[in-house]
Amino acid sequence: MKLYRTKLLFIYSIFEVQKSAMNKKVYFDNAATTPIRDEVIHRMTDVMKSNFGNASSSHSYGRSSKSLIESSRKTIAALLNCSASEIVFTSGGTEADNLVLRSIVRDLGVKEIITSRIEHHAILHTVEALEKEYHIKISYVNLDRNGDIDFDHLEALLKSSGKKLVTLMHINNEIGNKLDIQKVADLCKSNNTLFHSDTVQSIGHYEIDLQQIPIDFLAASAHKFHGPKGVGFAFIRKNSGLKASIFGGEQERGYRAGTESVHNIAGMEEAMKIAYDNLKAERDFIEELKIHFMEALKLAFPEVTFNGNSSVLDQSTYTLLNVSLPLAPEKASLLQFQLDLKGIASSRGSACQSGSSQNSHVLTQILADELLKRPSVRFSFSKFNTKEEVDYVIDVLKEFA
Repeated sequence: MKLYRTKLLFIYSIFEVQKSAMNKKVYFDNAATTPIRDEVIHRMTDVMKSNFGNASSSHSYGRSSKSLIESSRKTIAALLNCSASEIVFTSGGTEADNLVLRSIVRDLGVKEIITSRIEHHAILHTVEALEKEYHIKISYVNLDRNGDIDFDHLEALLKSSGKKLVTLMHINNEIGNKLDIQKVADLCKSNNTLFHSDTVQSIGHYEIDLQQIPIDFLAASAHKFHGPKGVGFAFIRKNSGLKASIFGGEQERGYRAGTESVHNIAGMEEAMKIAYDNLKAERDFIEELKIHFMEALKLAFPEVTFNGNSSVLDQSTYTLLNVSLPLAPEKASLLQFQLDLKGIASSRGSACQSGSSQNSHVLTQILADELLKRPSVRFSFSKFNTKEEVDYVIDVLKEFA
């Protein structure tokens, strides 16, 4: 009976905490997904009402949908300064990564893939599968203690014989490190090596000029820049020789069979246009939030540290901060739970790993064992956040500590 009453009291206490936090909701997990802009929802709603035809149909309903898809393709291509024929719509970044990597090995005869151990699992798990299926060589470039790649080691790896591909992400989704993709692309080109980059965390947040940067392939996802989930694209430079991974119809120039999701494509176009039309203003605003958060954290917790380059403004994305908090071990395991109870959305790492009891594969590569014992939290921001929300999170953290 006593145990039963204890459980009831525990459940009641959780209910009371949740009730008190109901009026305070803070979303600081924008690296996992972003809220959809109102303008995007309105555009998608209009398309669902007016452009429901199958884009492969020859009648007026189908032609209307097809015209809308191709207009969206041209808009996105113009923003990236590439040809519309080089944009292939997919269900998101993971599919785009798989489309490129699998075809490169299967169809282009690549025998070695050079990557890092802190890539997104859409890359790491795919190259591991390709290693087993096709017996290719996987080489991992060395990293420094902040998670930056060793360019001397990369250049040495590029000197080996055989057809190779380099795949390195532009913005790391956990620690926010920013890769010099211009330097990597130039290095790959001078060594006759293909270059692919997962740019899921950077498209919509950074200008990427594909005439200036000789990158061969990239992946993007709409829901990372206030667009809908379930849609993204691959950039595939013309005359690459890549072939389809999904077979059926001739949609997407044969790369990706299946009826196109017209409203999602239109929503992605709208989100991307708005993102780049407002890029500087929103970047300045979000960077101010990040600076305010860092300063408040250092004031509240003098022993706080920041993982990777996430606290170095010119070496990390302005949208993300990965924080290592000086908390006692018995409190560390409850931190994420406590934040959630207080209405605060954050993440231990990437969204696909947040429910795992294992350490982040990114932090495991760059942190010493002692630092790994401390709780690390990824806070990621958008234009919809405020300084008041930052202050609330700081108060919650101080209360918990």
